[in-house]
Amino acid sequence: MVFQGAMNALNPVLTIRAQLADVLSTHHPAMSRSARRARCAEVLTLVGVDPRRLRSYPHELSGGMRQRVMIAMALLLDPDIVVLDEPTTALDVVVQRGILREILRLRTELGFAVLFITHDLPLLLEVSDRIAIMLDGEIVEHAPAEEVRDRARHPYTRRLLDSFPSLTGERGAFVRSGEAP
Repeated sequence: MVFQGAMNALNPVLTIRAQLADVLSTHHPAMSRSARRARCAEVLTLVGVDPRRLRSYPHELSGGMRQRVMIAMALLLDPDIVVLDEPTTALDVVVQRGILREILRLRTELGFAVLFITHDLPLLLEVSDRIAIMLDGEIVEHAPAEEVRDRARHPYTRRLLDSFPSLTGERGAFVRSGEAP
């Protein structure tokens, strides 16, 4: 699981190495210290962070680097599925794109599935195979991404789609009106 706020999810008084190694110690208690160190360096390299950062504390890293550390932590145990809860919310758009490209590259290379939890519907339309739309804790629509984009069935889904700016013409007034879904 990759949580929304990496700064809040990482312990500020422990080094990155200590936090990654803790996951391995908990799930693989028989793993040697040298094997844990090697695995920690390996996953940081996988996500594009210099292994020398293992000695760093979270406050010494940029927001994008902290998020990459969280992704590395999620990959430590070779999962079949990675859950990403608003993985790019607090990041600027350039860093967001880099993180998303990294997630998609890793998904292809390592063969895990990705479950995004986000309010960013345009992001989902760009990177997802299937999308489930929730309203008040209930799934109101579940379909392939192209179908959600082109033929949304539920009124809430259509209003979500209409709420995003268009570069080519009119969109709905959902944001301006403030009407409840």
